[in-house]
Amino acid sequence: MEGDAIKEDTITGEPIDTVAALVAEAGIAARRLRQVIARLTERERPPAGLDDLVREHAVPRRTVEALLRAAGPDLDGPLLRPSAVPRYRERFGYDELHRPRRAPDLTEVIAAAPAADRSLDHVSATADTAGRRAVWLDETFDLTGAHLVCVGDHDLTSLAVRRANPGLRVSVVDVDDRLLDYIAAQDPDIDCWHADLRFGLPPALAGTADLVFTDPPYTPEGVRLFLGRGAQALGDRTNGRLVMAYGFSPLTPALGLKVQRAVLELDLVTEAILPAFNRYHGAQAVGSASDLYVCRPTPDTWRALDRRLAKASINIYTHGGQSLEGRPGGALLPGALTPADVFGGGPVAVRSGAAAVDLTGDPGPWLLRALLAVNAERLTLLVPNRHPDLADAASQAALREVAGAKYTLRYRRSTPDPDHAIVEAAATGAGDAAAWLLTHAHGKLGNVVRESLIRGSGGTLTKNEARAEAARLMDRPAWLDARLLDLPRPAVLRLVRASHS
Repeated sequence: MEGDAIKEDTITGEPIDTVAALVAEAGIAARRLRQVIARLTERERPPAGLDDLVREHAVPRRTVEALLRAAGPDLDGPLLRPSAVPRYRERFGYDELHRPRRAPDLTEVIAAAPAADRSLDHVSATADTAGRRAVWLDETFDLTGAHLVCVGDHDLTSLAVRRANPGLRVSVVDVDDRLLDYIAAQDPDIDCWHADLRFGLPPALAGTADLVFTDPPYTPEGVRLFLGRGAQALGDRTNGRLVMAYGFSPLTPALGLKVQRAVLELDLVTEAILPAFNRYHGAQAVGSASDLYVCRPTPDTWRALDRRLAKASINIYTHGGQSLEGRPGGALLPGALTPADVFGGGPVAVRSGAAAVDLTGDPGPWLLRALLAVNAERLTLLVPNRHPDLADAASQAALREVAGAKYTLRYRRSTPDPDHAIVEAAATGAGDAAAWLLTHAHGKLGNVVRESLIRGSGGTLTKNEARAEAARLMDRPAWLDARLLDLPRPAVLRLVRASHS
């Protein structure tokens, strides 16, 4: 906390309340302050003095002095008065600070998780790594009551940390709908959000986090993007932290330097690097290991963050068509909308009635999201011929079930060449509840679902009745102010089905 303002002059009341205000001011980084206070209650091993407290807990002298001044009337020499000890121990969680911590075992949970997608640089961390991450985070930060956002989470760090500290609120944002559905099934209290981070962070997550964890693609572009979106998620710009897993081979230090420069370009300061903290099933090019970085924003982080992320590269991965060596599409549908056009802003309404979208780089989820995002009479979408939504009759029927109230779909495989396919979408023009929901994918979901229910009832539901039913259907308060576009696909399907009923 060196250099942070200590606003003692704004705090009045009992000494313990003044101390509590200083602790609260430190946010998620308050754990060491609580440890200083806990030490003041231990008469069996009193600290030798101020120097001892500073050195033992690695807290700046100015901060320790502020705590001691605030607690002054309750002090008796170097310790708290015996009559004050129970109140301070209860108020500042003495027992929680000293409880033994065991790493949660996620062996079976990780084994049953959806398979890793190498084209998205998904390489699974070991169960031991997930457990150690959870314990380290819980021992380092004040997690109870805080909000952790996992920017990508194929390693299931979210589940591990929640098992280590159930008092933590956790949100996960990822591009893989299978993974989001799996995490939500394992822990219904985790809020799961869909996003391709190259096009933005779900608005509902912006400015809400106390702590961010990410294990990004190991390229400068990938690290810059994932850390940048994590910074956008931070609500506490003074005390918030970003924890990142990243590793490079000792044979290629120049790559490590490029990535570390990308961190500096975001004006983030690296507080700590824990070497070889993370281990993986695979990633042998970097020794199946990576370091754990702890980064903290500075005032300069926010001045240019949005601008630096505005033109994020599509090619951020180390494998596949969207790797650094990959080539962008666009030649087969001249004049078509790009993914950035469709996903990078607000609603896309086509005045001429017809539009084309080039989704040749679709890793899987873009097709459905484009059908939600674009409102047109006729829509032509170019996708890979092996797209998962076109793989077989069952997959094609599943896409129709989600989007069919808005568009009638026709699939043209191996068109215009063997590597691509065309999806033709014609607006149904339906005015029912499901169609209303799907054509307002950028709206605030609580309002959109409420209106869709009123329309579906033929006007028999009142606004209050529809509002209560919408809250029941979504069962997650965070969704009420979110967009349909940001929900995992299974959640979109459940809302569509509910609109039909």
